[in-house]
Amino acid sequence: MKPAEPSNLTRDQRRERTRQVIVDAAWQLSRERGLTGWGLRDLGAQVGMRAPSLYVYFASKNALYDEMYAQGYRELRAVYESLRTGDLGAEAQVRTGARMFFQFAVADSARLQLLFLRVIPSFVPSATSYALASEVLAELSQSLRAAGVIDPAALDIWTAMLTGLATQQVSNDPGGSRWADVVDRTVDILLAGTRLA
Repeated sequence: MKPAEPSNLTRDQRRERTRQVIVDAAWQLSRERGLTGWGLRDLGAQVGMRAPSLYVYFASKNALYDEMYAQGYRELRAVYESLRTGDLGAEAQVRTGARMFFQFAVADSARLQLLFLRVIPSFVPSATSYALASEVLAELSQSLRAAGVIDPAALDIWTAMLTGLATQQVSNDPGGSRWADVVDRTVDILLAGTRLA
């Protein structure tokens, strides 16, 4: 339900707060029913609004997905930023980053699908939201180069392999550790196979 608004908030702050309530409810519905298993009426009921009122905050359902996508990549960027604050060597940073990415991906299957799989055929991230994804990829690419990985295809190989492990974990062993247990081994294979002499 829409939270009670403190009286000292500006109109813009109230609007942003309501937008966040809507986004949070959309995530909740996505986790319960899947990303495409709910409509704006369901969402409106969840936040105590009529469905047409949602258009005051988001121009379309895809615009709402776009905000969810951006939020997901801001969260992933924060994961990588926390890694940078540590005192790890380059290779250890790559290994730790792989584990952190895997944990991030499997922690929320709806977020995993929205960020890394094309499960909503009509949804294409906006340039602004996609720029957040590009920042994360640039961070990963920089970490790989620092660890001696200079193969131009390395970034594509890394994202495919790590996302693949995460989707296997979520799909075939939710709550288990089957694919989590091979993340380090996968990193060994990827480091060996993507370093160029």
